[in-house]
Amino acid sequence: MARKKGRDISGWLIVDKPAGITSTSVVNKVRWALAAKKAGHAGTLDPEATGVLAVALGEATKTVPYITDALKAYRFIVRLGQRTNTDDAEGELQAQSDIRPDDAAIKEALHGFVGDILQVPPQFSAVKIDGERAYKRARDGETMEIAARPLWVEELTMVSRPDADHVELEMVCGKGGYVRSIARDLGETLGCHGHVLRLRRVWSGPFDAADGLSLEQVDALAKTPELDARLLPLEVGLVDLPELKCTPEGAARLRNGNPGMVIPGDVEYGDEAWASFEGRAVAVGVYKAGELHPTRVFVPQSNA
Repeated sequence: MARKKGRDISGWLIVDKPAGITSTSVVNKVRWALAAKKAGHAGTLDPEATGVLAVALGEATKTVPYITDALKAYRFIVRLGQRTNTDDAEGELQAQSDIRPDDAAIKEALHGFVGDILQVPPQFSAVKIDGERAYKRARDGETMEIAARPLWVEELTMVSRPDADHVELEMVCGKGGYVRSIARDLGETLGCHGHVLRLRRVWSGPFDAADGLSLEQVDALAKTPELDARLLPLEVGLVDLPELKCTPEGAARLRNGNPGMVIPGDVEYGDEAWASFEGRAVAVGVYKAGELHPTRVFVPQSNA
């Protein structure tokens, strides 16, 4: 089998994704611009959504799950009075209502969407039903029974009310949230229907859309040292895990996939942590009695 071409380069590049392009297309653009061998992203955005898309290169792809699991914030506009089959503005209109709740009613309804909630993903979503993506079956005109899924919502607040037909909201939530489902269910709770008109991911874990590059900037800096300089270290993806420093001998053992000695810190037996040596991540693993038992090992790379 032919080896994948490209540089062994590691780190995170933060992109402020524009509307009208898939998350996969953004990853492919970044991989081309950096001539990287391996790339992935932490959390898909719908094609019409904008905002922070954290692209992981090389060894940083091993830290993607920690960003995916982190809290993230979305700012979005709900169009009241209309329900669509996709729960956003791209879909076909299914129902309309002349009811327009006042601000107080909206704010009161938002309380029901905070904390541990259950939400049903949209019919047009990537969840699998009997081994097939829901959106593929929905495109064929099928209506499916999709099981509700748990979601932690830290905050859901009303930002503004541009007019009677629209309300701007901001949500901070955990992994697996569908903003389209929030808009749909809010509309049903208010008795007026609703769908997402515009959606922007403001931040995700340690990454902020305000710090992201536009695709135009990625194009302009492609294959240059300037773009390499915009890479964030892979360790940024581990900020929510405690860090333990390891000895030279411990680092060598960990890099070979074996338990390695670490300097005890504020970590309890059985906790997940990451080990560093000379400021670089060596491994992620489980702490047990002075050793880290690795579950992910990072291969040193020079980014040259």
